[in-house]
Amino acid sequence: MHAGLAAVALLPGLALGSFLNVVVARVPLGRSIVTPGSACMTCSKSLAWYDNVPLLSYILLRGRCRSCATAIPWKYPLVELGTALLVAACFLVFGFTWDTAVASLFCAALVAVSVTDLERRIIPNRIVLPTTVVVLAAQTLLHPSVEWVLAGLSASAFLLVAALAYPAGMGMGDVKLALLLGVALGRVVPVALMIGMLSALVPAIVLLARHGQAGRKMGIAFGPFLALGGVVGLFAGKPLLDAYVALL
Repeated sequence: MHAGLAAVALLPGLALGSFLNVVVARVPLGRSIVTPGSACMTCSKSLAWYDNVPLLSYILLRGRCRSCATAIPWKYPLVELGTALLVAACFLVFGFTWDTAVASLFCAALVAVSVTDLERRIIPNRIVLPTTVVVLAAQTLLHPSVEWVLAGLSASAFLLVAALAYPAGMGMGDVKLALLLGVALGRVVPVALMIGMLSALVPAIVLLARHGQAGRKMGIAFGPFLALGGVVGLFAGKPLLDAYVALL
């Protein structure tokens, strides 16, 4: 039954991904996500509804604007497809429940902050903080416990210490994102932080291999790696944490 729900959830997931593209493009600039309507970033031509259908329009237009033929960046269909797959995974794992709604919101925020961090090296407060408040309230109502608050504060404090010790490698946006990870994942947030840090080692090693000591001064966007850890923690955090504890 959950597989059927997951398949049905792909369509609203694509729509959510299309909305996230608007959020990613406008929120860092302080612009409204409601008005004006979607338009080509090159020629400013307003998009007709049939040119704004998630994923399908990109395929039919062969990745180019109908008006000026400028190539449409790959990030748009990737955000739509990635969001749809994550929402479908939430339904597959959690079923038709309030937990799925919370998990979907969490995943949507992770997608948005990943793209903004990659593009602009910022993690907008206007995305992270409201999502943190909503997720914390929802988790506390659905599963009453101080676990969510404690996990959020502990995760953010952990990265705050790292940011203060090495400000060139981590920013306050990462600290706030860790707060979101904690209130969403609770006791399994260490898994997310560990996955995030380990995965970030890969580009760090590549930079050192290519540029030597100069590579140590080249920063990388850490948000997407934390987001990856958040997704792993959401879907596999408990068994991974249990397996680690069993080894001790």
